[in-house]
Amino acid sequence: MPDHSTRLRDQAITFGDGTVGRHVDVPSASPTNFHQVISAAQDMPRLVIDAKLFLPPDAQRPSPLVIVVPGSLGVAPSHVAHAETLFDNGIATCILDSFGARQVTSTVADQTQFSFAASAFDVLAAYRVLANLPDIDADRIGAQGHSRGGSAVLTAATRCFADAVVGAGTGLAAVLAAYPWSGQQFLSAGIGDTEVRVLMGDADEWCSPAQVQAHCHAMRLAGGVASMRLFGGAQHSFDRDTPIEDIGEARVALGAPTTYVADDGAMLHPLAATPDPALVDRDVMVYAMKAGFGRRGARIGSRPGDAAAFREDMVAFWRRVLR
Repeated sequence: MPDHSTRLRDQAITFGDGTVGRHVDVPSASPTNFHQVISAAQDMPRLVIDAKLFLPPDAQRPSPLVIVVPGSLGVAPSHVAHAETLFDNGIATCILDSFGARQVTSTVADQTQFSFAASAFDVLAAYRVLANLPDIDADRIGAQGHSRGGSAVLTAATRCFADAVVGAGTGLAAVLAAYPWSGQQFLSAGIGDTEVRVLMGDADEWCSPAQVQAHCHAMRLAGGVASMRLFGGAQHSFDRDTPIEDIGEARVALGAPTTYVADDGAMLHPLAATPDPALVDRDVMVYAMKAGFGRRGARIGSRPGDAAAFREDMVAFWRRVLR
């Protein structure tokens, strides 16, 4: 299982059949905001992040693949378990680590250690690398993100962002966003041919289900295929298969207004009339705290049966869209 004291590239992760994850270098970047990605990509600081690739030995070649994108606590046993479950269903999987190369271990107390734009860029950077591997079917690559990773895959599916990174008409076949934060949304919500599925608990204390519902509705109004399943009484990270616990150092702002993003990547402050290319995540998050939306502490974890229900939906989705 993952060891946060060691970078993912230096860990050996072995699935039950004996398959050992193959290290993959992913050339990526650390943009300050969405505007830098879309309108000033030449200014982005570059870095190489870590990934582990698992190819089912008996699967068809080239194989469909799902990129597993962890959340604010980094790569957890549940992410490895999800990757192995999909692997056991004949789907290649790749666990992505955005934290190690940036010397970050957790963002629960401070989500501004690197931008949400960087998290989304990492997903598409991994897509570019994996789509060029001979054993992978470039037309059947999906991404499954959890919490902050869920936000990343939703942005990676948004054409305004994806077109700038991987080119028009290219990108992920589908994304599954598990309990994502939809506090940042592009005004142009089109997702093209990428199908979106969201799984979330209605008792989530980290991210607003209503905000995510609105996000999915915007995608549908823009012509996309987006569905959302709410699990009654489920908490954040209800797929972890660990008891519900309070994360005291967490900083959350459940009721904060949405920050919208223009086509050129400039963010629109909730109190402003025009987008600002210089605006960064910290600006709007400090606003949310000062406006009284923030608080400390939030729960994560599973009730009996939560994790199994998540896995069932997850497997059914990926088997259908990557068949």
